[in-house]
This record gives sequence, C-alpha cells and structure tokens, in this order.
Amino acid sequence: MLSERRLEVLRAIVQDYVGTEEPVGSKALTERHRLGVSPATVRNDMAVLEDEGYIAQPHTSAGRIPTDKGYRLFVDKLAGVKPLSTPERRAIQNFLDGAVDLDDVVGRTVRLLAQLTRQVAVVQYPSLTRSTVRHVELLSLAPARLMLVLITDTGRVEQRLVDCQAPFGETSLADLRARLNSRVVGRRFTDVPQLVQDLPESFEAEDRGTVSTVLATLLETLVEEAEERLMIGGTANLTRFGHDFPLTIRPVLEALEEQVVLLKLLGEANESGMAVKIGHENAYEGLNSTSVVSVGYGSGGETVAKLGVVGPTRMDYPGTMGAVRAVARYVGQILAES
Repeated sequence: MLSERRLEVLRAIVQDYVGTEEPVGSKALTERHRLGVSPATVRNDMAVLEDEGYIAQPHTSAGRIPTDKGYRLFVDKLAGVKPLSTPERRAIQNFLDGAVDLDDVVGRTVRLLAQLTRQVAVVQYPSLTRSTVRHVELLSLAPARLMLVLITDTGRVEQRLVDCQAPFGETSLADLRARLNSRVVGRRFTDVPQLVQDLPESFEAEDRGTVSTVLATLLETLVEEAEERLMIGGTANLTRFGHDFPLTIRPVLEALEEQVVLLKLLGEANESGMAVKIGHENAYEGLNSTSVVSVGYGSGGETVAKLGVVGPTRMDYPGTMGAVRAVARYVGQILAES
C-alpha cells in the first residue's frame, strides 16, 4: 500500500504529464504543487513509485511518466469525475435537442463527444434486442402491396415493403393494425414472435395468407436488425497525439476500422456503469497505447447501448469521464422524451 503522500506525488505526476506532455522531475513537482516536503523526499517517493511500477523513466530523461499501472491507480483512487460547467451543459442540451430522428441523435452525439474530449468518439445504436415496440404502422400502397413501419421506444424506425398474395382491403388492414399493436406495443422485441404466432388464425381464411406474410416480414426485420451498429467520429483528433503512440499510429487506425473490436472495447451494452480500460487492459494489441472510457445510455433506467471515447493513455481522465457521462445522460433524456 502506498502512503497518502506518495499517492499525492503520483497524482501530481499524472496531472503534470497530461498537461505538459513532458516527463516530470522532482524539482518541477515541488515548484508546482504544495506537497509539503523537500525535492529530496519527492525523489525518494518517486524512486518507490518507480520500483512499484507506477511510473517509468523514458530514455535518459531525468523526469518520469506514468505507466498503465500508474494511470489505473489514478483513475481508481485519485481522479474524481470533473463536472461540466453550466455553459458546457447548456451547449450539450441545445446541440442534442435539435435532433430530428435516431440517426441524427447518434450523429450529433458522435460529433459532440469528439469536440468535447478531442478524442475519437464511438456511439453504439440502441439494440433492437433490448428495445420495446412503440408502434407498428401498416400503410396500403397498392391493392396487394403494403408498407410496414416499425417504431421502437428508442426512436428507431424500420420500414419494409410487403407484397401480398392477394388484394387486402382497408377494413382488413385497419383490423390487422389494431390487433397487431394490441399484442406487441410496449413489449420487448425478443417476445414478439411468441406474441403473434397464432394471430393469422383469428382472421378469415382468405386473409390469413396476407397476415402471415406481414408477420413474416416483421420477424425478418427483427432478425436483420439484430446486428449491432456503431457510428465513429473524430478519428482525425488522433493526429494531434502522434508522439503518444510508439512507432506509428497505424495499428490504432486499423483497430478502429474493426466494428467487432470496437464493440468489445465498449463492453456489454447491459453494463450501465462507467468503464475505463487503460493501455494493455485492451485485449486488442493495436490499442495497447490507448485508453477507452465508456458508459451505458438509455431511457427509463434501462441501458440500451454504450457510448465512449478512445484516445492515448496520456488522457485527461477526469474531464473525459465527466464529458462521456454528461452526454450519455442527455442522450438518455432525449430517448425517454422522443
């Protein structure tokens, strides 16, 4: 266990290195921070921190920089989440309130996160498997052609054309619409197949074929859209941190192109709490020089997806965690109100 003073020294090293990008020496620490001890004592504390693996000496520099282990301790014990200012919160709300649909919400969220944190922003679309049905609309386009519109509680809208075996009248269409909605509205998508399986039997024989076709299209939509979707933005921000990545930034860029990798980085969507993965804690080798800050978002207290940022391990963790948490909260509010 490190003493309180050595924890303070570690906090000071992390803060100075993140702020200046320069290895930190004992003299600079005593000048910038009220540690209450001499440079010699600080040097001794730094030697202990280095022996314990929390800081390291890059090349022949007299200063030290935090290791992944040092950043981990900083995040777990020393870093509070930095609250956003009132103007920042107002700017987030104004920017996201202008969204017109779910795609727009996700697009605006990605741009906002990238701007606030100056990192790479990643936002997962709400998963249909964790969504509920808000409404199913059926529209007649021609005597034997319909449009099925599926609307989720998160504002997601899916449209499908349905070619019927025979003409389907407006009265029958209104009847099917009403019966379908009475069974599925407010229910989870995963429950829908069981809820509608006997619906065709409740219609006249001549309409059962069309009802079955409509239901087949509905269920196909659920299967097709089960695949997770992501939006990413702010990749150009990484070019500002070229010296933070050993040798080249290329492995990071290649990893960011892999959707499966990003989904694993964000973690399970049903985990709502803040997660910070630092350096080698990221299983994908190309991202060993990065940190990922992610959190769940959703409405009504239920997490439907994750969002977060990817950046170098030399990151403003309190500020980044505060921005990610605040944006997730506002996105959840928008979903609840939409």
